[in-house]
This record gives sequence, structure tokens and C-alpha cells, in this order.
Amino acid sequence: MKTEHELNADILKVTMIIRDKYPELSKYISEMTITIPDVETPEINIKNLQEYYNSLVDILKKYAPSHISEI
Repeated sequence: MKTEHELNADILKVTMIIRDKYPELSKYISEMTITIPDVETPEINIKNLQEYYNSLVDILKKYAPSHISEI
């Protein structure tokens, strides 16, 4: 299992790929339910970070094959 630090690094890497190669996807990142929690003080833990990372990768994998840029 990855550490919180490793997951944060992975999230940053995928986010930068999205912003650099597919900036049109940035609007979807800000609209994701995980980035807009439904509680006032959300708990950030490894499970939540892993889910967020997985959702970013999923968006990228679904979008990238139909566009010219590569991951």
C-alpha cells in the first residue's frame, strides 16, 4: 500500500498531465464529488487519496485514447 506522501505525488503527476496535455479536462476535476466533499471538515486519509487518484487516472484513460496527445 502506498503512503500518503506517495499518493499525493501520484495525484500531482496525473493532475499535471491533465493540465498540460488535456486542459479541457480541468473543469471536470474541480467538479468531481471527491474534490467537493459533502461534509464541513472532510477526513483526508489513504483510502480517500487512493480513490481520488483512481478517479483521475480513470478520466485520463477514458479521454486520452480518443485524442492526439499521449499519456
